[in-house]
Amino acid sequence: MAKPGVPEQTVAERRPDGWQQARRRVSSDPAALISAARTGEPRALARLVSLVEDESAALSSVMKLVAPMTGHAHVVGLTGSPGVGKSTVTAALVRCYRAEGLRVGVLAVDPSSPFSGGALLGDRIRMQDHATDDQVFIRSMASRGHLGGLSWATPQAVRILDAAGFDMILIETVGVGQAEVEIASLADTSLVVVAPGLGDSIQAAKAGILEIADIFIVNKSDRPGTQEVIRDLRTMLAMASYGSSDWKPPIIPTTAPSGDGISDLVAAISKHGGWLADTGQLGERRRARAREEISAIALAELRQRMGGLPGESRLADLAARVAAGELDPYAAAAELISG
Repeated sequence: MAKPGVPEQTVAERRPDGWQQARRRVSSDPAALISAARTGEPRALARLVSLVEDESAALSSVMKLVAPMTGHAHVVGLTGSPGVGKSTVTAALVRCYRAEGLRVGVLAVDPSSPFSGGALLGDRIRMQDHATDDQVFIRSMASRGHLGGLSWATPQAVRILDAAGFDMILIETVGVGQAEVEIASLADTSLVVVAPGLGDSIQAAKAGILEIADIFIVNKSDRPGTQEVIRDLRTMLAMASYGSSDWKPPIIPTTAPSGDGISDLVAAISKHGGWLADTGQLGERRRARAREEISAIALAELRQRMGGLPGESRLADLAARVAAGELDPYAAAAELISG
């Protein structure tokens, strides 16, 4: 029998291993999709995230419906240079949270090809252990050239997963190195993953990636050089000024494939979540996140009006005048905004 609220489902065929396999036709109605996603229908949830990625005309209606349902999930962001093991740490965290009975959503942002615009979506390959768990939703998202290690659609996708009832939402960034500071504005708790043997472990501090960390993870801690990395991080933290009520980022050594240190990491994330709630920082971070979302949507709409619609000839004319030296760019921008 179909679950209540799940639209237009065909009869499922039960396989011998107990899993249900069904071909379902998912409604395109936003309210029906949201209702189905909240009952655990993965195809409806995937469809909603696709609406976000495709910038569908129905997206505004979807966001209006999910707004009252959000604010419950703990959003955790993982960032760090390529090769430090972010995907393996993410998979290990999923395993721990599922052992606690929590629903987990994973948004893994992969770099886009500059030629095809597509992405490898390799994180799904690394997280195959969770592919058959209906309490885990894993979605790879192409960055599509967006800077800061995230996809443009990531904040709205987080809202969808939050509204769908996930307890933990893990966001893994592209892995572009020093530019990945955007995750700090999106996550409640930001994890910076480093590893020994990948060059100067503190090099990224020059561009601020280490400054966004709520928790440091020294992954691959079974390798030589781990203690040197921990020492360098402690030295860096010693140079910062922390008040008695401030959060001082802990340093957690892990070996993700074996699970060593992951329980300590889960405990540190939980402790940081408690600190956020007790100090009022959780509300402040989420208000800052909302400001960033509003600004990004407004700027995207403005860019579309300026250059993405049939009336783009006006922008082209202004650009030609600026290039010819007939008009300065500030005057041209003011003329374009004034309409």
